[in-house]
Amino acid sequence: MTTRRPDRRTPIGDTHRSLRDRVHEELRERIIEGEYPAGRRLVERELAEEFGVSRIPLREAMQRLESEGFLRVQARRGAVVADFGTEDAENLFDVREKLEGLAAGLAARRATTAQLRTMERLLTRSRKASEAGRLREAVTRNADFHQLVVDASGNPLLRDLMAPLDSRLRRLFRLTSELNDGDPMCGEHERLYEAIRAGDERQAEERARAHVVGTRDATLRSLAARAAQDSDPA
Repeated sequence: MTTRRPDRRTPIGDTHRSLRDRVHEELRERIIEGEYPAGRRLVERELAEEFGVSRIPLREAMQRLESEGFLRVQARRGAVVADFGTEDAENLFDVREKLEGLAAGLAARRATTAQLRTMERLLTRSRKASEAGRLREAVTRNADFHQLVVDASGNPLLRDLMAPLDSRLRRLFRLTSELNDGDPMCGEHERLYEAIRAGDERQAEERARAHVVGTRDATLRSLAARAAQDSDPA
């Protein structure tokens, strides 16, 4: 679900979670939201001072982000926000097509009444946001829907495998949301929900995989358009 971001007016701190986890979540959200764009250098000293933490939990958080594909370490520059290009998107969709189909099929078998109600509420909010032209909000709701389908699969291992993909997916959709027109995936999600609610495992898996394939094509076109915009001197 949507990450709750710490109040930046005060240092990061929480007695229930480690500083490393809090810093990791905040940095990841800033990258996903585009506040730290690709190529942005992250300076440990400055971030440690801003967050009110030592460099040890900060460095551990940044190492985790590097392993997740959000940062890369460059000689003489240190940690830099990684780009998300066409090849990265293709790799992500290759994996998602298989795993999301599995998740949807399992969700059709195991989703609880409460989970189905939450899915329906998310879809309603996404549809309203889309119709009102609030595409970034709609994208967030759609990403939340994907996460709920995975949760409804009832498979802890699948959730663990999908967790890092979810963060990359949110970043990718953020990068391309402003270039998308009309209904961003609402209709396909609603049809997927119908199959899950009906308990039709085969159709739920088929619709999930078809949705990923369709989203892949649209997203790759958006990435190409974005790259063309960025390279245009005007």
